Order: sequence, then structure tokens, then C-alpha cells
Amino acid sequence: MSFFRRKRGSARKPLEFRQIAPNMVTSGNLLCGVFSLMLTTQGMFVPAAWLVFFAVIFDGMDGKVARMLGGGSQFGLEFDSLADLVSFGVAPSILIFQTSLRGFGGLLGAAAACFFALCTALRLARFNVVHVPGPFQGLPAPAGGLFVSSFVLAGADLPAGAMAAVLALTGFLMISSIPYANLKRLTKRSADRRKCLALSSLLVLSFAFLRNAAPLFLFFAYVLSGLLHFDWGRWLLRPEARDEEPRSHEAR
Repeated sequence: MSFFRRKRGSARKPLEFRQIAPNMVTSGNLLCGVFSLMLTTQGMFVPAAWLVFFAVIFDGMDGKVARMLGGGSQFGLEFDSLADLVSFGVAPSILIFQTSLRGFGGLLGAAAACFFALCTALRLARFNVVHVPGPFQGLPAPAGGLFVSSFVLAGADLPAGAMAAVLALTGFLMISSIPYANLKRLTKRSADRRKCLALSSLLVLSFAFLRNAAPLFLFFAYVLSGLLHFDWGRWLLRPEARDEEPRSHEAR
């Protein structure tokens, strides 16, 4: 009896705020994905696409909060992957299915959407067991989800076959070993200010002239950069910082 009392007593040990806070931020990521799914079922496609973009804000914040408070944990890593699967895998695939692929080729449209979600899950699972320093190996899951969702924001009216091909290719890029730029090495000391200013100007001009089509343009450029083996992260570093040994980075 004393053994069970001690076990129950230890289970009641309260978690510290530094352990809870990162998971609260991750919850925001997950809730954005679930809310996006709900809006998609109601035919509110553009707000649903924007929620995928809001999810990436929480996805970027949870790691920073964990490092700042020293509250990172294996539970947080697994929870983050589950949230990413919903927000950047399931939500975008259902969104594209509902807007472009319903009724396409019998079950072909559904198969393309399922393939994208499956590749997202595989990409996230691979990250949890394989940590490679330097560039990302394969298109990161958030970038893949944002890329396909940006077609809805841009109002791009692609034929169903073309949209299915986009989903399939994006899914393949996520599970591939094609290197993609990792910007997490950039700091105030390591970044080339002139190049960062030029890139920031491009972002501002893109939204000023392209408006809702700007995300599609920017993420298409990122997707294409991997195929061309152009490393944005390395390009933005100062020359002396490029020769430093890269460390393993968190990425999905």
C-alpha cells in the first residue's frame, strides 16, 4: 500500500511554468490547424488558408520560448510534431481537396491530398530521429503547407490535374534529401546587413504589388531554390561566418 501511495503522490507533482509555457504556445499552432479545418468545411477557404499562416507563427515561437525558459522536453518535441501534422499536413490537404480536387478523377484527387498529408507525417517523423547539421534535408513541413495554402490566397485557378501534381510534387520534396536553406544560423553578428536589407525590400515590394499573391510568389521561390541548390541561409551570412561549423537546428 505504501508503494502505491508514493506512486500516486509522485504523480501529483506540479509541472513548472517553464515546462508548460512552450506547450501552451504549441497548442496555439494546433488550434489554428483545427480551426482551419472547421472553416474549410464551412466553405470559408481564404480565412482557412490564413490560419495555416498564423500557425507557423506559433510554430516558430514555441522553440524560442522553450530555449528562453529552459523548459524543452521530449514531450514538447512530440507534441510539436503532432501540431505540425495537423496545421501543415492535414489542414492544407483538405483545403486544396475542397477547393480544387473534389470529384477529380474519381478518387485521384483524394489520393493526391492523402499523399501530401502522408508525406508531411513522414517528414516530421524523420526529423524526430535524424538530425543533420546545416541545410534542411527535404522541404520543411511548414514551408510545404504554406506553399500549397498560398494557392488559395492567390486565387490561383489551376486545373485539377495541375493542382494534384503540385500536391504530389510538394509531398515528394518534403520526403526527399534535397537541401533547403536554413535561416536559423542568422544572427545580428553573422548576417550580411546589405543582403538582409535587399531581401527585406523584396518582401515588402512583393506584398505591395502582388498583395494576396505575394505568399505564392515567395514560397515558390523558396521551393525552386532547393531544386536549384541555392542556399539562402548561406548567402545571407557574412563571408567569415560561412566557414563556421554548422550546428544541428530544429526544423520540421
